[in-house]
Amino acid sequence: MMDASDSFPAADAEKELNPGTNTEVEVDSVSSEIAEKKAVGSSAGKKEKGKNDPMQTFKTTMIVSGVVIVVLAVALAVSKKMKENKA
Repeated sequence: MMDASDSFPAADAEKELNPGTNTEVEVDSVSSEIAEKKAVGSSAGKKEKGKNDPMQTFKTTMIVSGVVIVVLAVALAVSKKMKENKA
């Protein structure tokens, strides 16, 4: 069934059982560069996001309110039309 070539490679039991004694840390340079770029990009994005202009907030509030009013008007018109068709 299983040959000797199909078995798992031998592991260093001392490193596996005592990870605190392992002082050799392998760092993938490409992954660390990507993580660093993401960290720099996200911190810059948070600073930009923190500067919320009061006028922009007002505009957003007005747009959302307008959409809600339009949806309610359409719902009212549809219900009125349905009542007319019943009668």
